[in-house]
Amino acid sequence: MTRPSTQAVILGASIAGLLAARALSDTFGTVTVIDRDDLTGTGPRKGVPQGRHAHMLFAKGREVIEDLFPGITGELVAAGALTVDVHAGFAWHNGPNALARAASDLVVLAVSRPALEDHLRARVGRLPGVTVRGGLEATGLLHEDGAVVGVRAVPAGAGPGAPAEELRADLVVDATGRGNRGTTWLTELGYAPPEQDSVMAGVVYATREYERRPLASGMLGVLTGVTPKYPYGAALLPMEGDRWILTLAGLGDDLPPTDEAGFAAYATRLSIGDLAEVVHGARPLGPPRPFRVPASVRRRYERIRRHPEGFLAFGDAICAFNPIYGQGMTVAALEALELRTAVADGLAGLPRRFYARASAVIDTPWDMAVGGDLAFPSVPGRRTVKIRFLNWYLARLLRAAETSPEVAVAFHRTVNLTEPPGRLFAPAILRRVFLG
Repeated sequence: MTRPSTQAVILGASIAGLLAARALSDTFGTVTVIDRDDLTGTGPRKGVPQGRHAHMLFAKGREVIEDLFPGITGELVAAGALTVDVHAGFAWHNGPNALARAASDLVVLAVSRPALEDHLRARVGRLPGVTVRGGLEATGLLHEDGAVVGVRAVPAGAGPGAPAEELRADLVVDATGRGNRGTTWLTELGYAPPEQDSVMAGVVYATREYERRPLASGMLGVLTGVTPKYPYGAALLPMEGDRWILTLAGLGDDLPPTDEAGFAAYATRLSIGDLAEVVHGARPLGPPRPFRVPASVRRRYERIRRHPEGFLAFGDAICAFNPIYGQGMTVAALEALELRTAVADGLAGLPRRFYARASAVIDTPWDMAVGGDLAFPSVPGRRTVKIRFLNWYLARLLRAAETSPEVAVAFHRTVNLTEPPGRLFAPAILRRVFLG
């Protein structure tokens, strides 16, 4: 196809930034992705500290990424990743109690965050007109006549006064994650920053990798819910390289330790045999590592009345979820579809169109995450009647899912964003929740 001579610059070579590049590559003549990290290597990088912890690409996210990058699932599997029926292949636990299992059509991708990012970056770099540049840090926006027309950037690590490079663009996309400076840059240009919603859940992770051998149970992984009754959880997932990654999560005052004995004790406190088998029987591949996420933050760009043309926030720069729910990568993939649709109608009015579409994507997972966070007494926030009712109902639904595969599958469809939460109130589900 013939592309117009338009230029886009994307700040951040994160999962979100790479997905945004793919979304824009169909309509922009040139797309440049910049990141302050050196991108010549592989594996975890400094700018993605969460990359060392457990990630799982939900069924919906895997479907969307496969649509954007045909064949990438097969590439990752050939490199050691696994595709897993999320309901039949993983052992899900409500506290110490296992949920009922059955085959489903929910196929997730079990792969490390660095491996997924490396494969996406390689695929993006092969797209016509797309360039990925590492070692370059954005320091501000170029602004003319009410529009953002590019970005200033300096070599990463350059001291004060380093000469800046000006990258001119018809569109600048900020995909620099939780620590983004987009709202600061907009304020410097005279625009009011977006309203911000936040929930201070105070989640803390501790993660350790182990050599992977098949579990005696035959399961391909273990996931436990974090609930007010059991405010700690674990995610044991397979990765490429015949590795297990075990991430423990806690909040409030009950946090996972990073010394070996404390980590093992925390991992086995729910008395789940698969976790004990790995912690006490598998060879560790490194020490436990901590990670802290103080808050979930949603920036309400869709409510801004005055916004410059030529600039968009994207991914975690719009909404950074509590990572304990695993929604971030899938929501970024869905936002990429909305960006591709919105930009097809031209650049005029693009921010308003895109933010409206992105908000519709974010609403459901945000409500799910906020409701889940506010179930814990230690988390500050207003518990509306709706939130209290939904948390009460979810507790009953999870108890029913321990004996009803139908209820468990319905729950997983909602978590994987393939069906709306309203399906959890279908008559067949209500009967099993309230009547058994």
